[in-house]
Amino acid sequence: MNETPIQTPTGTDLFSSDFLLGNVGASFLIGAAVGYFAKKMLKVALFIGGAAIVLMFVGEYYNIIDISDVQLQSAADTVAKGAKESGGFLVDRLTRITSKGVSAVGGFFVGFKFG
Repeated sequence: MNETPIQTPTGTDLFSSDFLLGNVGASFLIGAAVGYFAKKMLKVALFIGGAAIVLMFVGEYYNIIDISDVQLQSAADTVAKGAKESGGFLVDRLTRITSKGVSAVGGFFVGFKFG
């Protein structure tokens, strides 16, 4: 068998939309879309959570509420645990799209990085 390597034109941008849509599978694109969305939603959740914590600190400063450090750390640990579980759920679901699930999960991580 005579195998020749696949030649790609020089100067091809591997991340251009023309190249990706023509050469990447549907499961990879689904994974990339889910990863991109997950990262954007994580940023929004962190922004809202940070704003809530700042408002609690302001309320504590003006003696409206009392916040203990142990309760604050416990709440943060609970939120972090929930975020890890939801991320695991997304990856588990993406592995069922194709027989091996590698393409969709790879797309998820690429989309998460770009998000």
